[in-house]
Amino acid sequence: MTSRRSFIQIVPIAGALALCARGALAANDVVVDEKDPQAAALGYVADAAKADKAKFAKFAPGQNCAGCQLYQTRPGSATAPCPIFGGKLVAGKGWCSAWAKRA
Repeated sequence: MTSRRSFIQIVPIAGALALCARGALAANDVVVDEKDPQAAALGYVADAAKADKAKFAKFAPGQNCAGCQLYQTRPGSATAPCPIFGGKLVAGKGWCSAWAKRA
């Protein structure tokens, strides 16, 4: 059985852990901006139809983030984390030059 003293010692620790976990989740909800230097260097666009075909000859119609091996699918969501952009969210309809066909 826990005493009142041990309960009072545990509550602040549990609260701090909850706040840390909440902060970590909020950091992952950041969507990649097309103007971000890394995104611009990789040619990331939120809509694959707008990919610069002259600059990125690797692009082929039908390629998009949702079909990429790096896209970390989240059920029911139009966006998902991508390790190329530090876990920031990318659009499923997007594209970048790091695209690799999902197995």
